[in-house]
This record gives sequence, structure tokens and C-alpha cells, in this order.
Amino acid sequence: MKKHTGESIRIFKNPILEATTHVHPIVPLVLWTPVIIFLFYYGITTQGVNASELVVLFFAGFVLWTFTEYIMHRYVFHWDAKSAAGKYFVFLFHGLHHDDPQDPTRLVMPPVPAILLASILYFIFSFIFPAKYLQVIMAYFMIGYLCYDYIHYATHHFPMTSRMGKYLRKYHLQHHYSGERSKYGVSSPVWDYVFRTTTGPKDNH
Repeated sequence: MKKHTGESIRIFKNPILEATTHVHPIVPLVLWTPVIIFLFYYGITTQGVNASELVVLFFAGFVLWTFTEYIMHRYVFHWDAKSAAGKYFVFLFHGLHHDDPQDPTRLVMPPVPAILLASILYFIFSFIFPAKYLQVIMAYFMIGYLCYDYIHYATHHFPMTSRMGKYLRKYHLQHHYSGERSKYGVSSPVWDYVFRTTTGPKDNH
């Protein structure tokens, strides 16, 4: 595995736009923790979600996050685009990471696309889940996202010496370096087993 040289791949000529593509890993925690606290507070105090419902919603949020992570990674970030615009979109959102997977400033999502994506998902979830539970489910979903972000960062920059850590690190690095279109789960491999993508065909791109 190659170490990052310290030189990032440049995306934009404009220095301000370019700066927005580099993110310190603490940013997601600072950005989303107040939102998560507010969503829990609102769900409990205004919507009346009780303790037993919080437990059930925890598992619902886990399933929702891991499934969304898998679907986004497999079908959006690895979209086999044909048009120039589509290929550019894939490169910006994920291809760049595969070209330079060790760049520490591009391992977590920048705030602007993160806020946009969270808003879209919240809107979609509002049509799926009862209003009473929406805020708490979204809070758990965001916790899942933070777990994903920091597990992803750790797989590229920390030894991860625990049994689970070693497994997740090896699993994700195989996604990068095996040459297979497989192993799309990062925080959990469960959906790879469900959809049989723990192994896959060689990627010829």
C-alpha cells in the first residue's frame, strides 16, 4: 500500500473551490453532533418518543444507515457512467479517492455536499417513516454516518489492532486493491453478504 506523498490531486483551478475539497477529519463531528443532539431532543420532548422506542429505533437506524451506505457506494459512487458529465461526477465524489486513497484531507465528506445529501435523505425519509419517529431515526442515521466516516478514515491511516478493526481495515483495503468490483460495505459488510458482493468480477476501468 502506497503512502500519501503529501501532494493532493488538484481538482479546481480556483483556490477557494479547491480549498473546499480538503476537510479536516474533525469537521463532521463538529458539524453533525449539535444536529444529532437537537434531533434526539426534539424527538423525545416534542414527539414523545419513549425509552423502549429509542431502543427499537436504534436497530432501525443501524439497518437504514448500513443499507444506504451500501447502495450509495455501489450504485452512486461506483456508477458506470458513460457521459463525460457522469464520469466527472463519479470522479469528484469517489473516483478521486480511489486515485489517491491515502490523502488524509479527502477521506471525509466536505460540509456542503454532506448537508445537501442529508437534506435530500431527510426529505425522502419523511415519506417513509411516521412523523413521530423521523427525527430520532435521522439522529441514529447520522451517528451511523459518523461511524462510517471515522472507520473509513481509520482504515487508511491507523493500524486498527483490535480483531474487529483488523477485519474492517483488511476488508476495505481489499475493496481498493483487489481489482474486484466488490466489498462495498465500510462500516459493516452485512449487505455485501446479503447481495453476494464480498467477491466480484475484475474491474477493467
